[in-house]
Amino acid sequence: MTGGPALTRVLGDLTEQRVDAIVNAANSSLLGGGGVDGAVHRRGGPEILAECRRLRAGRYGRGLPTGQAVATTAGRLPARWVIHTVGPVHSGTEDRSEQLASCYRESLRIAAELGAATIAFPAVSTGVYRWPLADAARIAVDAVTGSAALGDFAELRFVLFDEPAYRAFGAALDG
Repeated sequence: MTGGPALTRVLGDLTEQRVDAIVNAANSSLLGGGGVDGAVHRRGGPEILAECRRLRAGRYGRGLPTGQAVATTAGRLPARWVIHTVGPVHSGTEDRSEQLASCYRESLRIAAELGAATIAFPAVSTGVYRWPLADAARIAVDAVTGSAALGDFAELRFVLFDEPAYRAFGAALDG
């Protein structure tokens, strides 16, 4: 494919995306929570939680580290897989932008290993973790477009929950 994947953005619900993989802005426990994580677990059903519990019982006994990613089934979601990644909490005194970029790069690495061609991302860390939207959007777009795995995909979609996030990702994609 010439020119790489389509980079798109939509205003909508991540859990309704018909893609190979959706990226879940998870908490380190992998056991559900609020925001995107809670929505993914609620809509995806008990299959996702069961796989997350197995991961916690094995390799991720202490939880999934910030900036890392791991895949599970998508359960009842219209995707094949959920790629869980733990974003950093924004800090005014410590630069954690590399951790945020790692969420996107690691999610793409896992997606490539799975053979996923279409991936939908939320705006990681912009909810309860308080990352400023414009900065988060810039970091996300830079990380995705700079990924070594970029050529493996047909479409990378940012799924934004509200207008401010949609506008911020539009500016980052245009910039």
